[in-house]
Amino acid sequence: MSTYEEVVAALDGRGFTRMAFDMQKIRDLMDVLGSPQRAYPAIHLTGTNGKTSTARMIDALLRAHGLHTGRYTSPHLETVRERISLDGEPISEERLAATYDEVAPLAELIDARNSEPLTYFDMTTAMAYAAFADAPVDIAVVEVGLGGEEDATNVIDAGIAVMTPIGLDHTEWLGDTIEDIAWAKAGIIHKGATVISALQTEEAMRPILERCAEMSATLAREGSEFGVIERTQAVGGQVLRLQGLGGVYDEVFLPLFGAHQAQNAAIALAAVEAFLGAGTDRQLEIDLVREGFAQVDSPGRLERVRSAPTILLDGAHNPHGMAATVSALEEEFAFRHLVAVVAVLGDKDVSGLLDLLEPVAARIVVTQNSSPRSMPVDELAQLATDIFGEDRVTVTQNMPDAIEEAVVIAEEDASGELSGVGVIITGSVVTVADARKLLKR
Repeated sequence: MSTYEEVVAALDGRGFTRMAFDMQKIRDLMDVLGSPQRAYPAIHLTGTNGKTSTARMIDALLRAHGLHTGRYTSPHLETVRERISLDGEPISEERLAATYDEVAPLAELIDARNSEPLTYFDMTTAMAYAAFADAPVDIAVVEVGLGGEEDATNVIDAGIAVMTPIGLDHTEWLGDTIEDIAWAKAGIIHKGATVISALQTEEAMRPILERCAEMSATLAREGSEFGVIERTQAVGGQVLRLQGLGGVYDEVFLPLFGAHQAQNAAIALAAVEAFLGAGTDRQLEIDLVREGFAQVDSPGRLERVRSAPTILLDGAHNPHGMAATVSALEEEFAFRHLVAVVAVLGDKDVSGLLDLLEPVAARIVVTQNSSPRSMPVDELAQLATDIFGEDRVTVTQNMPDAIEEAVVIAEEDASGELSGVGVIITGSVVTVADARKLLKR
């Protein structure tokens, strides 16, 4: 059997960031594997932001109801094992290697028939579906990688499709308008599906409505069939009152911060209600709902990794995500002095990100992350200087130095009083992953 290290090397050899949208290849691979994705029902999630957090909430709620779950999300922070989760835990190294050995020889057959090989993401998708069938799981919770219709995960014909908020991102692949992007994402809605949609702009909602009509799908919308009634801050998170498809759920503690996470919770609850058959005449058991949400975590989403000064990690990488992060920072943390460490990918709306961050960050330390797509430091420094002013920008060449510099700045500016002083490391999931390796014990 392959070792875990050999599997990681083989997957990396396919090009970690290489993208090739070819549904026929992944369909062919699933066919020769015996279509494992048809062995269990699925909840399929797409959207611009909030997919991973919502997937983790759905997973936790389903497990609280006694179901065996498989969860597939991306990207990972520390290890590829995080992408394939069984009953809430990353797949073991041994099981990952065994699954790879099952998939790899058949993948090579598909590669031989085509001018371009299957991608890293194609392989991990196939491995996830195979691992879920082997487990076996009662249900799969699957997050798209990018878009929807042409995403490798869409070989699964999910009975429930979840649409988190849709905004502008990945425009080079999905289109220049929100409507184009929504059309691509609505492609995960299959015949007869139940669709759970977050509150969307009119531009994003139109394609969802048209796709639902075309596929004879049933649509439940935030603000109409479900939503957040009330939220109050609490130690370590927030307490929610949620309107679900089956009624009102009171005193639900969610150990995550921000209005956006409350919205994700409402979406997750509705998706689980739809799967378990709750509706106007049936409500889920409140104690199980509370138990499920209380177990949720979401690494890299306003994750506190140090104190004195507080250091937070957040993977916001587009303006929509940064707006949610800034709102949560203002509401939940109320820092009197915040230093931001920022490294971004070069294909993002970086000025949009920095414009949103500027009102809450007293100082900014710019650097690079480990991605080959990382924006060069000098280029990022110029954009930051244009928005923050030269005296508020510090330039460093690598992540360890950036974190050290940010902590020094925070401590110096705090004059020894660290209460209300913080550092946030943000701009990309890769940035968070790099920082997490340095800071997380």
